[in-house]
Amino acid sequence: MDELNEELQFPGKIAVITNPVEMKQDDYYSVDRLYAKYGTDKIIHITWPADFISEQKQVEKTILNPAANPEVKALVINQVVSGTNAAVKKLKEIRSDIFIVYTTSVHDTISEAIENADLLLIHNMVGCGSAMVKQAKKQGAKVFVYYSFPRHMAAPILANSRDLVRETCLNEGLKFLELTALDPADEPGIPAAQQFIQEDVPKVVAEYGEDTAFYSTNCYLQAPLIKAVIDNHAIFIQTCCPSPFHGFPEALGLKTGKGISDLNKLINDICSIAIEKNMTDRLSTWPVSASMMYTNAGAEYAVKWLRGEVPKDHIDNKVLKECLDSYIEDVIGEESYVHMASYTEGDKTYNNFKMVLMSYLDF
Repeated sequence: MDELNEELQFPGKIAVITNPVEMKQDDYYSVDRLYAKYGTDKIIHITWPADFISEQKQVEKTILNPAANPEVKALVINQVVSGTNAAVKKLKEIRSDIFIVYTTSVHDTISEAIENADLLLIHNMVGCGSAMVKQAKKQGAKVFVYYSFPRHMAAPILANSRDLVRETCLNEGLKFLELTALDPADEPGIPAAQQFIQEDVPKVVAEYGEDTAFYSTNCYLQAPLIKAVIDNHAIFIQTCCPSPFHGFPEALGLKTGKGISDLNKLINDICSIAIEKNMTDRLSTWPVSASMMYTNAGAEYAVKWLRGEVPKDHIDNKVLKECLDSYIEDVIGEESYVHMASYTEGDKTYNNFKMVLMSYLDF
């Protein structure tokens, strides 16, 4: 058992479910900081099946297995995948004492996510719709290309974000193009979807010019999109899950770790390549990994919940924001505050659903 300082003790254990490393490294490596701080005896790391769409039984087991351990008192799910809500409902029938954190929930319905999660953290996808267009305009874009597919557009929060991109493009004087990409979850799979992006971007740039900004809603499409944008001297606003670690290393052939100490080196390497490729200020994303921030801030809040330092029946906004701000300060070595808002639908505001925005990092 790892030895822990007295101030780092908390009752029970925290289980963290992430994507496997081959699907999204940010999610997978987001647990490392928790291991270093609390020890592997207190933090349990579990991964989703790679093909979660077709392996729903395994998705259910991935969530229910931690509940069989009475020492597990909190569950952090990064990111929520299809089938999560149904499995969490079964978990709650077995255990009502587990504090559940969702992050980046777009695959299941928002109403069910709000009902099932004690805390839901997500980057403000609707707010991003406006922010992305303004960032693209600052980068010199005249056209905004939005790549997605029906499965993602069936998620209301993504559809709402798309609608705001369209509206903001109209207000800011940019042409909006909604283009349908291949869904990596469908046949013929990931390679074909990535190949589509690599072949389609040059066609779009040839028609609309280099001052075209590109965005895609899918994780698997980020690296080929970034590479195609650079090869065609276009504009890239942000990754779907904002982070310098997401897509950029693969697109640029950079070998990097995923720890906090690797971030500054990665940013410097991306900036150097941007200069070399004459892409300065045409590439951007958030200055830290949103995924890593959500895992760590969610787990830190869970620790405070387990210690009885925050209310059991609602989220303490001040404490949660301190968890987010503290992570960013630890990562970049200086204070940098996030904007956090509760999700509102109609005339109802949901205290347990927090949406986050940050300013952009230009390379």
